[in-house]
Amino acid sequence: MLFASQALRPFRGLRFRLALSYVLFFSALLITLGFVFRATLNAIQQNQVEDILDNDWGAVKGYLRFGDLGPYWFYDKSDPDEAYTVERLRRVYLLADAQGHPFERSEIYESIGFDSPDYIKEVIQQGAKAKATRVRTDSKGIPYLIRSGVIVDQHHHRYFLAIGRAIDTSNRILKEFTYRYIIIVPAVVLLSGLLGWFLAGRALAPVNSVAEAAERITHSNLNMQIPSRKAGDELDRLIESFNRMMERLSCSFAQIQQFSTDVSHELRTPLTIVRGQLEVALFTATTTEQYREAMVNALEDVERLSNIIRALLMLSQAESGQLVLKKTNLDLAEAVRDLVDEFQIPAEANDVGLTAHLPEHCFVQADRIQIERLLSNLMSNAVKYTSAGGKVEVSLVGEGDQVQLVVADNGVGIAPDHLPHIFDRFYRVPSADPEKGLGLGLSFVVWIVRAHGGTIDVQSELGRGTTFTVTLPVGARPAGESETAALATAERLN
Repeated sequence: MLFASQALRPFRGLRFRLALSYVLFFSALLITLGFVFRATLNAIQQNQVEDILDNDWGAVKGYLRFGDLGPYWFYDKSDPDEAYTVERLRRVYLLADAQGHPFERSEIYESIGFDSPDYIKEVIQQGAKAKATRVRTDSKGIPYLIRSGVIVDQHHHRYFLAIGRAIDTSNRILKEFTYRYIIIVPAVVLLSGLLGWFLAGRALAPVNSVAEAAERITHSNLNMQIPSRKAGDELDRLIESFNRMMERLSCSFAQIQQFSTDVSHELRTPLTIVRGQLEVALFTATTTEQYREAMVNALEDVERLSNIIRALLMLSQAESGQLVLKKTNLDLAEAVRDLVDEFQIPAEANDVGLTAHLPEHCFVQADRIQIERLLSNLMSNAVKYTSAGGKVEVSLVGEGDQVQLVVADNGVGIAPDHLPHIFDRFYRVPSADPEKGLGLGLSFVVWIVRAHGGTIDVQSELGRGTTFTVTLPVGARPAGESETAALATAERLN
């Protein structure tokens, strides 16, 4: 069964199907053209013979005379041209009276058979306008195209006249064309099949390159790139898409590796501390107060560990669309004012001036919990990375159907190399701060902004500070809109 499957595999490939489609289409086209050409050739030949018969009909009327003794041929017998013409006209020839009795006939016409008296009478009754063209065959099987009609003498007597011309040459040409076409078509189809197989192979070569490259991909060579063909076609677009996908995968894999390292460190540290404190308490504590102190310290580290796990779980739910926004008519100015008041204590502890420039009211359709998380992350970073004596300013401005929230500080700033990556998951700007966290805060911020259909922009200069500008739409959206739908809307706005 395996051998049979491998043997049939080439016939299931896209290359074979493309070549087969090309051959079938080309075969149908050739057959159709063959029928069309044959019908056209037959019509042309028949029209030519009919035109010749029309000319012969006029010539017969010019040479044929009717006297008292009956019809006779009037021509110069000493003129070889006229003699030949009359002989040719009388080669397939019948002249009969109105009753169907023949006056004159040729031997060939006798071999193909006289017309019946009833037919002759029918033609006579139709008068001079009667004209009939038929195909008759003689005893030797030679076909003739016969034209029959009526001629009238000077006494208005009607006579039946029929003349003919052999069409075996025309039929032979038609048969020869058909025979040769039938022989040529299979050869042309075979050549077209080979050509189609070759062209399909060339066309699919980049696809095979992509497939081979995909098979060679491992965790150690995610930066693999396929060279572009520089043709500007769909296959180049496929190659470019594949290369961009590999870049994203490489970046994501690097982030995951960094995340694994960071998480293992962040989780190991509180666990090690908890274990150490409990072991110390177990072996050295002698009083209730010492045991209580060890338990309090252990609970603090457990709480830190719970916060890390909770943040990871929440971000995972947000990115998978499981976190649903609960939008209400929120007074954003009031929410910002409350958060600024809360951060006054840590700001004063760091000797950082925290001020706000807010309107009395500014209403938007938003999820209060998520908006507060956004504000808390931005202001926490601003206060945290601003040196003593610095300042942080929060402002809110309404512009038409949009609201702009600006959080600016004059702190340490962000280097240009790190600025494009600060919203990436688990990305952390190198800092001397021992409590720099997992790098999830700004990932939450960008998710919240996009989930509300807004945009976020950051301007920073190393040593001079950072400014975050969040733009949110004022318009309402249906209640209960999921993060996935909101994020799709944000992508369109961007």
